[in-house]
Amino acid sequence: MTTLTLPPLSLYVHIPWCVQKCPYCDFNSHGQKGEIPEQDYIQHLLADLQQDLSRYGESIQGRKLTSIFIGGGTPSLFSAQGIRELLEGVQCLLPFAENIEITLEANPGTVEAGRFKGYVDAGVTRISMGIQSFSDEKLRALGRIHNAQEAKSAVGFAQDLLGQGLKSFNLDLMHGLPEQTVEQALDDLRQAIALNPPHLSWYQLTIEPNTMFAYRPPMLPDDDALWDIFEQGHQLLLSAGYQQYETSAYAKPDFQCQHNLNYWRFGDYLAIGCGAHGKLSFTDGRIIRFSKTKHPKGYMRGEYRYEEKNIPETDRAFEFFMNRFRLLEAVPKAELTALTGLAESEVKNEIIWALEKGYLIETETHWQITEQGKLFLNELLERFLSE
Repeated sequence: MTTLTLPPLSLYVHIPWCVQKCPYCDFNSHGQKGEIPEQDYIQHLLADLQQDLSRYGESIQGRKLTSIFIGGGTPSLFSAQGIRELLEGVQCLLPFAENIEITLEANPGTVEAGRFKGYVDAGVTRISMGIQSFSDEKLRALGRIHNAQEAKSAVGFAQDLLGQGLKSFNLDLMHGLPEQTVEQALDDLRQAIALNPPHLSWYQLTIEPNTMFAYRPPMLPDDDALWDIFEQGHQLLLSAGYQQYETSAYAKPDFQCQHNLNYWRFGDYLAIGCGAHGKLSFTDGRIIRFSKTKHPKGYMRGEYRYEEKNIPETDRAFEFFMNRFRLLEAVPKAELTALTGLAESEVKNEIIWALEKGYLIETETHWQITEQGKLFLNELLERFLSE
């Protein structure tokens, strides 16, 4: 097996509790019943990480964490003190890179000014807010617990902390909502842009299996309306100074989410907490993916590990490009071999096909996905699937 170059290392932390489950959500989240066992869960998270370090030490030895993402659920249900204990506990086990990015997801309905400041004082450098819409009617249809005014207040709290420990914040905004018109979707986007967030995740609502919306599907905009929303919204974002760097992520220059960039660049990430998924590379050529026990009951009994599997060489081209082609930046050819162990010759036929279709362009050192390639991404990726 080819020796691999170890990519940057991140950590994902999953906090599974929410005030209530949203009807479109297929994440591993659980409506809050009674008091959240914050202290116990933090101890289990750190024990989970300790177990991973014992199991995968040869991969992790000497590597620093470049980013941490605390997602959910609703991590902002945890106290600032709890987040501080968690981050201090992680840092005792793993060194942090000097300019580490630490993101916390927050629901505008569960925060107030003092809480945001507490998270930043605890070490959080980036806050990601699940706004979804600025229409109270649409927020109710989505089962969100906040209203438009609370969303704007939360953004104001974040704005006030920029430069005081907080380096960036993100707004999550959805389009293609139940019975949403093109103008309503663009109005949401205009209101988001007016708040001047450094980063905007702007994505289309999709109906996922095993959600309330899958059982009782709402009336969604048709394909023509969705295309108009995307086309016009994309232009609005570009003219406001945002750059699209990933399928549904826009940022002001130098404000891309480093944690997500590491995912899409086929980086490594440890994962702790209920249902969290991780990926690790080893210098001996192995690449593994692993996941953790989904339900809090099992997890809180100390049964952390759920599944682990090796990524065989036959699947690596697909996995690499599936991630890499979500980004709009050019793909360095050298990284295919460095991060997967595959020679360039092993994907030669697929690349020739993609070039002929106009899905990629090629230089001596890079591959670049085209506008056409983005439109037909699934067809492009299928070429890299092993037989």
